Amino acid sequence: MSAAQDKAVAGAGGAAEDTPLLRARDLARHYAVSRGWFAAKATVKALDGVSFELRAGRTLAVVGESGCGKSTLARALTLIETPTSGELLIHGRDASDASARKALRRDVQMVFQNPYAALNPRKTIASTLAEPLVINTRLSRAERQERVEALAAKVGLRMEHLRRYPHMFSGGQRQRIAIARAMVLQPGIVVADEPTSALDLSIQAQILNLFMDLQEEFRTGYVFISHNLAVVEHVADEVLVMYLGRVVERGEKRQLFARPLHPYTQALISATPALRPADRRARIRIHGELPSPLKPPSGCAFHQRCPMAIPRCAQVRPELREVDGRMVACDLV
Repeated sequence: MSAAQDKAVAGAGGAAEDTPLLRARDLARHYAVSRGWFAAKATVKALDGVSFELRAGRTLAVVGESGCGKSTLARALTLIETPTSGELLIHGRDASDASARKALRRDVQMVFQNPYAALNPRKTIASTLAEPLVINTRLSRAERQERVEALAAKVGLRMEHLRRYPHMFSGGQRQRIAIARAMVLQPGIVVADEPTSALDLSIQAQILNLFMDLQEEFRTGYVFISHNLAVVEHVADEVLVMYLGRVVERGEKRQLFARPLHPYTQALISATPALRPADRRARIRIHGELPSPLKPPSGCAFHQRCPMAIPRCAQVRPELREVDGRMVACDLV
């Protein structure tokens, strides 16, 4: 079977061209947590009703503090974990259908944060890149080798690199290898969980440009998880801001960065460093720590830290509503 035929088989049963690659509706992931021998188990709502769509060739950036649910969302989207409730559609197919999950998994790949832990130290780079093809396709050995060599060249690796082991590479090179492994099946969707945070600044720009070049060539949809809003502003088409498992603002990147509406989004963007004085914003300081997910506050989860909060914020939980062309969960907007 040729590479073109294999790609056609991978897309068989997929959605129409105008159908979103990925659609999440009220996606939730809850965990039961033990609190001791005699206490009842508590429930942690790591994800609590997240909705969005992702289309081909677009990048959705997911931002927020540590503990807001970004990595839990990544595990749900890559089918590593099953959502507690809600609907997840990949190419229009229900990801909760056990008969479809195996076929869908090959079309959703992931690039992990730590390039040092993401690769098997006992396998050569050639074996690492060929393994997904061995498991998921019926390509011949020669066809697998051809695809691996072509993709290695695209990510900036030389042929002699394929015979080496992960410990022989720098962090930036390892992340290039991890990206190549994610792209070798030519997936429709790639979830990148903080893919540049472990790299030097000079290398980060190279990796981001590589992501964008591959997206332009393959029309891949990215879910790009990051806490670095400068990176997000560079790569994203749409931004989803999360706080304590919920979406507080979602909209187009340019609109959101030009005029953030939710107080939490305003605080995050104001903290983004800028080289030019004209680009710097007045710093909005938020005090206190992220509330415990074991005992979230009543009303708006952000009200205890919000500089604009009023008594109503502690009583009523705001729902997402459309304001100025984006979705915002704040009654003060």
